Amino acid sequence: MTETELTHRPIPTPEQLSRAFLNELIHGQGIDLRRATDNDKYQALSRLTREYLMDNWINRLSRHIDEAPKAVAYLSAEYLLGPQLDNALVAFGLKEIARDGLAELDVDLDDVLAAEPEPGLGNGGLGRLAACYMDSLATMGIPAIGYGIRYEYGIFTQTFVDHKQVEVPDKWLQNGNPWEFAHTEMTQMIGFGGTVEEVVDDAGNTRKQWIPDHVVNAVPYNTLVPGYGGAAVNTLRLWSAQSPDEFNLEIFNAGDYQKAVQQQIDAEVLTKVLYPEDSTAQGKRLRLSQQYFFSAASIRDLIDHGVPANFDIRRLPERVIFQLNDTHPVIAIPELMRVLIDDHGFDWDEAWGITRQCFAYTCHTLLPEALEVWAVDLMESLLPRHMELIYEINDWFLDEVASAFPGDHDVLRRMSLVQEIPFRGVRMAHLAVVGSSKVNGVAELHSQLLRDRVLNDFSAFEPEKFTNVTNGITPRRFMRIANPGLSELITDSLGSDEWVTNLDLLTGLEPFADDESFRQQFAQIKRANKAALADILATRDGIDISPDTIFDVMVKRLHEYKRQTLKLLHIVTLYRRLTEDPSAQVLPRTAIFGAKAAPGYWMAKETIELILRVGSTINNDPNMTGKLAVAFPANYNVLLNESIVPAAELSEQISMAGKEASGTGNMKFTLNGALTIGTLDGANVEIRNLVGAENFFLFGLDVDEVTDLQQSGYQPRAFVDKDPELAATIDALMSGELTEGDVSAAQAVIGHLLDQDPFMALADYRAYVDCQDEVEALYADPDEWNRKAILNVARAGYFSSDRAIQDYVDDIWHTQPN
Repeated sequence: MTETELTHRPIPTPEQLSRAFLNELIHGQGIDLRRATDNDKYQALSRLTREYLMDNWINRLSRHIDEAPKAVAYLSAEYLLGPQLDNALVAFGLKEIARDGLAELDVDLDDVLAAEPEPGLGNGGLGRLAACYMDSLATMGIPAIGYGIRYEYGIFTQTFVDHKQVEVPDKWLQNGNPWEFAHTEMTQMIGFGGTVEEVVDDAGNTRKQWIPDHVVNAVPYNTLVPGYGGAAVNTLRLWSAQSPDEFNLEIFNAGDYQKAVQQQIDAEVLTKVLYPEDSTAQGKRLRLSQQYFFSAASIRDLIDHGVPANFDIRRLPERVIFQLNDTHPVIAIPELMRVLIDDHGFDWDEAWGITRQCFAYTCHTLLPEALEVWAVDLMESLLPRHMELIYEINDWFLDEVASAFPGDHDVLRRMSLVQEIPFRGVRMAHLAVVGSSKVNGVAELHSQLLRDRVLNDFSAFEPEKFTNVTNGITPRRFMRIANPGLSELITDSLGSDEWVTNLDLLTGLEPFADDESFRQQFAQIKRANKAALADILATRDGIDISPDTIFDVMVKRLHEYKRQTLKLLHIVTLYRRLTEDPSAQVLPRTAIFGAKAAPGYWMAKETIELILRVGSTINNDPNMTGKLAVAFPANYNVLLNESIVPAAELSEQISMAGKEASGTGNMKFTLNGALTIGTLDGANVEIRNLVGAENFFLFGLDVDEVTDLQQSGYQPRAFVDKDPELAATIDALMSGELTEGDVSAAQAVIGHLLDQDPFMALADYRAYVDCQDEVEALYADPDEWNRKAILNVARAGYFSSDRAIQDYVDDIWHTQPN
């Protein structure tokens, strides 16, 4: 054992844990059990649990540096972690011990777990995927570090007032965070603005030197990421912005109190809020500043602290691969160039050769507006040296392109890193492709569309650079923790719990789909999960739902392309059918929504308001009791997702074909035994192929049909004119019948559909409603429904984040467990 290695502490007995818990309360927090709040107990148990992570973490850190394995540095602006205590207890096999130990003190573990605030450091799928990947990297023993931003306020807390979304600051840090600890000695100084000057170094060479006009300290906060089984613990390092000079006593004594702390305020605003509104020039500047801040701090941290002493930085590609999670951290590419050239004295060609081997880029979108473009004048003002390097990279690249496509000026214009219209800007996706060794999409269809449409010039130029890694989800959180009843049934049926780290073993469940006893147990677990969700929504939101209805679920970020409006049209159609014929045989249904709209996304907010208004009308109609209901709980997050997913029976994945990159919610529902109704979009394609077309409700236009309809001139009103039921549904919304008589309530959403409908909800309406009729017919045969649901679970193993990480390891990173 080296001097830095620690022995693993033994797993405690319940009695030992209860004593250690009391000791932490009294000596760690200065409070006795009688006066301790649930938060006090949560803090104490979290710190106690963290101790079991620390030994493994310290050992792995030392081994990673000393033994020089190739590591993954995952750069992401978002990490939607979810609650940490439950995850850590499960990972280390401590949950039942903690439950029993606390019970000896008359403390309920569930009450302690419920006291944890959720760190909302992400907006949706991008951040949740990053968290799943961090879990898999640790579970698989891959040396890795996640880098991101420690936002003081995460994604806003959503409330509803008069059916409208209202955003409230997410104060997730107000009671402290027991899972993090600062390392101020590893602070990085990050510059902004200023000028670039030529200087002569000691060898007589003329070099560039960036002189920033102000600097901000990046202080790292480490969060431990435990792998399942406890053998490996990796690091998530989040950067917090602080001023190098927090307080000017001279100015304060002169009486200008605000100016005395102005530097501190200006610095700390950098990491104040996740995704600040960027419709203004100031907002754009802040967003780019955030991206550079964490990317630059991460690059320098890896070089300063992630390699052995006297390491030859020319070998950096052997030590690390920086994985760019979308375009947000792409500024890291010119930053590494700047560090190599300006700080380490490399010539340009050598620096560029190293840089291109050190990065890989994951593109998560097909939406042009999500492929970031930063104005050149903003870049020159904020990061002048980096803009110089981007120009140089662009010159080098366009020379390469011109050699491959002589005389083709159009291809040079299309592939240039710098666009000229509609404004001069840096195309960050282009920079990511040029500066990376590999580029991947996140589902087979998405990767194909990237190659064929979005980045087709680049894929024609360097086809070997493009690959696919279909997204995945961690079965630890989204099955083992979220659905303990089904997890236990699977373990008992397969004879072991090895499936938790090898999800392919779920194929062993296939024969059980034809086993009547297993189907009954499966149905009982689903029913219990539905009842549990009903209790949670009643307590949390005052929403009453009946487990005797099908739980038809659409939970995801609110965006037009995801087509929550199409689901709404179906709900109104069902309402009209029941209103016109109260004896009509319609499947008793509860439509469950969960979604946040970005604060500046007006149409998304209008959609939420319309759904809430319609839902209120339906829920207050006594004729709908037991037949149709709408539930839209506020502040959808990871914790609520963990209750909704196991209870869902129908998974709504109804985006317009060609718009969803992959999705991961679709995978969670499939794994937990919901059947999917969806289009051929994103990972739906692979889900349908794997679970079987007969076990998937498919409807709607495919990508080619969407393209043909767009090119022929899509007229949304034409679909209304030829479909009387759709016309009547729209009339019901526009009349105010479902919005408490307010005829203006639906004008924005429905008017937009009738006039533009950019994501073709009206074109797909009839196919969707007819497909929902097929859902009703199958649900009337519960035995057959459950058989198909079990087959969905059995065939979902491919969608493990462990498989996705192995694909990255094999095809992109070329590293190995350590």
